[in-house]
Amino acid sequence: MKKLALLALVAALATSCSDDETSIPQEDLQLATPALHMRVSTASGESPFTGVLTVMPCQPESSIYFGNYVNHRLTPFYGYYMVKDGEFYESSSNRELLLPMGDYNMIYWGTPKYEEPIYSNPAVREPSYSIGGDLSQQAFSLLKMSNDTTYYPVYDLVHAVQNVNIGTDELIASLQRVVAGIKVSVKNQEGSALSSNIESVVIGITGIARELDFYTGQPQGDACTVAFPLVRSVDGTEMTNGTVMLFPSYGNPEFQMSIKLKNGTVKRFKQTLKSPLVANTKLTLNLTVGDIFTGDVSGDFTMEDWKEDNENIDVSIIE
Repeated sequence: MKKLALLALVAALATSCSDDETSIPQEDLQLATPALHMRVSTASGESPFTGVLTVMPCQPESSIYFGNYVNHRLTPFYGYYMVKDGEFYESSSNRELLLPMGDYNMIYWGTPKYEEPIYSNPAVREPSYSIGGDLSQQAFSLLKMSNDTTYYPVYDLVHAVQNVNIGTDELIASLQRVVAGIKVSVKNQEGSALSSNIESVVIGITGIARELDFYTGQPQGDACTVAFPLVRSVDGTEMTNGTVMLFPSYGNPEFQMSIKLKNGTVKRFKQTLKSPLVANTKLTLNLTVGDIFTGDVSGDFTMEDWKEDNENIDVSIIE
């Protein structure tokens, strides 16, 4: 649950909500809390959703935020659920929807729980929420690293929009993943331990959209470069990362690798990938290197693009 709480940060921070609260006598309204059932669509089909889910009720057939009743007041604090196998479970973190009966347009955003390792330091800039505000004018945005031109990877994000009648309908939606995943593995050609001269390896992926439209989940904004480090394995034979989540790319992104040696030398490599990074896809890059890490020897390495295809790509050195 500790890791889940970290992944949920994108959804859990309600501090961006404005303080606008509307005092409407609750006894004059027929309020209801809908049941909830969620599934996630993937390339291999659908599976029950497990993770953190936020639900933003909007006015019917629109993206105008209605709000949610909390402590007998209409507030900008959205619904927040801890979900396991598609059903929400009791948790002190939950903030259920409580709404007047009638029609709404629900916007769902979720962060799934992962069993396999994923990147441990994602970050994202949240939208703001105000009653009567247009959520189609809001976005999730990349966060820029301090003193750098690159940006942090993001959380795994799933999204859906659904028209619902509170009082008759349950919240049943198929959530769509709106980010891409990438995993990088660097090994020696002969499978031996990587050079002890390597101090650090940082990966950069260019052409990544700066934002996701909050209402549609579609990429928008300027093209940015997202960066993340690789970590050496315990046996020293591999440098890799937990799966990194990125907003989709504009066209085919450029893969960049910066290798800092202990003698202060920095070697840089780049290669344009053969496919865009699109939502709900995961790219695994297996890089095999020779003797380029020792001394001043120049060289190249091969990269298998889309592991399933076992495709080799020659990568040139950046001077």
